[in-house]
Amino acid sequence: MMRLLSAFLLAALPAASMAAAPIFNLQSQDFTDNAFLAKKFAGNNKSSAACTGDNVSPALSWSNAPQGTQSFALLVTDPVGGKGLGVTHLVAYNIPAATTGFAQGELTQGKGYTGGKNSPGTQAWYGPCPPVGSGMHHYNFVAIATDLPPEQLKAGLTHDELVKQLKGHALGAASLVARFSNDTQE
Repeated sequence: MMRLLSAFLLAALPAASMAAAPIFNLQSQDFTDNAFLAKKFAGNNKSSAACTGDNVSPALSWSNAPQGTQSFALLVTDPVGGKGLGVTHLVAYNIPAATTGFAQGELTQGKGYTGGKNSPGTQAWYGPCPPVGSGMHHYNFVAIATDLPPEQLKAGLTHDELVKQLKGHALGAASLVARFSNDTQE
């Protein structure tokens, strides 16, 4: 009897209420998930043989943010950079909920978000600079939807400080991976 009642109740629900919510999605017109980053996106530092790019940030866009999103954060990390200790290339937050992405080069300019401190010590995009001979590096791009109003968090937070501040406020995340090496490129 209980199974029959459950089946009846499920059948009575409108089909729209049973549909899954759209998935929070991060993408780039400059690379696909797990593809190679072009050299122009690599860091630029004349004193480092590993930083020979143009330090242009790739375009990023997101869609289907979770309900209740008031702001976004963006983190870009290389987990094996720094000889396995990890390198943070971007810490960006207080991005208003109405924002759906950044055009190519905008994250390098430091506009449209509050900049946190990345591993090289800047508050904007700093592209990949893996040492020659270190093999393929994977760059994790993560967009985090939060329930925090924009301008809630002070400027200059490190990756770890931001993550600590977002605990209990993150509503969802979307990610994308790019690869880069100074040894070989496809």
